[in-house]
Amino acid sequence: MRADMHRPSPPRTARRRQRLAQLLLWVTPALWSSNYIIARASDGVIAPHALALGRWTLALLLMLPLSAAVLVRDFAQWRREWKQMLLLGALGMWICGAFVYEGAQSTSAVNIGLIYAATPVAIALVSTRLLHEHLSRGQQAGMAMALAGVVFVIVRGDLGHLRSVRFSVGDLWILVAAISWVAYTVLLQRWPSVLGPGPRLAAITLGGVLVLLPFAALEALRQPGPPLGAKAAWLVVLAALLPGLLSYQAYAFMLRELGASRSSLVMYLSPVYAAFTAWWLLGEAPRWYHAVGAALILPAIYLATHKPAATPGDNGA
Repeated sequence: MRADMHRPSPPRTARRRQRLAQLLLWVTPALWSSNYIIARASDGVIAPHALALGRWTLALLLMLPLSAAVLVRDFAQWRREWKQMLLLGALGMWICGAFVYEGAQSTSAVNIGLIYAATPVAIALVSTRLLHEHLSRGQQAGMAMALAGVVFVIVRGDLGHLRSVRFSVGDLWILVAAISWVAYTVLLQRWPSVLGPGPRLAAITLGGVLVLLPFAALEALRQPGPPLGAKAAWLVVLAALLPGLLSYQAYAFMLRELGASRSSLVMYLSPVYAAFTAWWLLGEAPRWYHAVGAALILPAIYLATHKPAATPGDNGA
């Protein structure tokens, strides 16, 4: 029997898992927002594919002590999923990793925010069709309110800034990464696995590392990056732990408990968290538009992720 198709948990256990998933909705964006700082700090320090390869190789090494025994024991079963693992690794670790670092070198944070702001809506639309997830009108209103809050933060409280947005080659990298994130989220939910969330993520990460290897080697041959130093190593460690291992584990858990549409809304909290991360690490104090955006986003996330009782067709858990 597939591990993801187990018998329903006892009501008390299921409620605990739901509460934990709801809590992770608020914690995970703090981990992901660190990737904005890492991407900015990596320019001129470490090449994009080298950073992504180091990030996921280290993350894999940290996963193996807890997952290796299961992967070896159940290899005869999960090896039939190797094509799925390889594709998910390419989507989640290669494209959503190296492409973001590549694009961040030649586009602005405003453009990145605008492009990624569309991903929760895209995930909700695709999930409705492919995963048969249902969002109530209140949840749809919450999603729209959160999107408005994100756009308000991105344009710094002045919609006139949208007229000055100019797109560059870097935006194409980000656009491909955003589309890849939608595909990764939906396929991770659509394809059941014989493996539990931890070992499955380790197998997917292995697939991502295998895909990254030749591209990192090609990058090193064609455009050798700067010599690796202590700062590059520190960035690899941070990327492996925060927006890597911890956030992807949490996201996989939320997907299983809350469904793709509601879990994807963590993307809307990232701009708010990134503002406070920049304040803490870079001394860049939040501005008034961050407060207005947060006032829209925070209650909207609660509204959009609250599951009404006995809603027909809602399979978010």
